[in-house]
Amino acid sequence: MENKEAEEKSLEQAFHELEEITARLEDRGTSLEDSFALYQKGVALVRLCTEKLDTVEKKILQLNEDGTTSEFSR
Repeated sequence: MENKEAEEKSLEQAFHELEEITARLEDRGTSLEDSFALYQKGVALVRLCTEKLDTVEKKILQLNEDGTTSEFSR
């Protein structure tokens, strides 16, 4: 997956694509070569999702008692 293409893909699109890949991998008619290529694409999508979720997590704002907001921290 190209970096530019990955950056433009939304989290929802990536999840949908992962669902399609999973369905194809579960199909016994998928060849070994195709399964390996799908697996590689799936791993790249999982990495993309993880990065996007990490970015979102860092942007989550936490409401303080006085009504102000601050960056989310663990």
